[in-house]
Amino acid sequence: MIPGLPHPASEDVLARVLSSLEDDKAEDVVQIDLRGKTAIGDYMVIASGRSTRQVSSMADKLIDRLKQAFGFSSRVEGKEAGDWVLIDTGDVIVHIFRPEVREFYQLEKMWMPAGATPTA
Repeated sequence: MIPGLPHPASEDVLARVLSSLEDDKAEDVVQIDLRGKTAIGDYMVIASGRSTRQVSSMADKLIDRLKQAFGFSSRVEGKEAGDWVLIDTGDVIVHIFRPEVREFYQLEKMWMPAGATPTA
């Protein structure tokens, strides 16, 4: 965070995340509202990239855009491998997968309410 700037609202961070993923041609982007369900964050975003290179690139650009927009660094795991990158902004948790890895872990099923369908 930039000293003197208030922490951005989770909705503002979510909007920037979604915009960045759209700009980078992420596929099957899903957002899940976590408010009132868990303390890990307010929103979860799950997206796919077509290759390890695209997954890593989308993650790099998202991290840079969030830092430029809000002045904070996100915690990141998995960027080197490029199969599944986790970006934790504090309020918004972003998972960027290769399609095969996403299908294997099926995070949407774990976090979506029973009977709900993902919203893009």
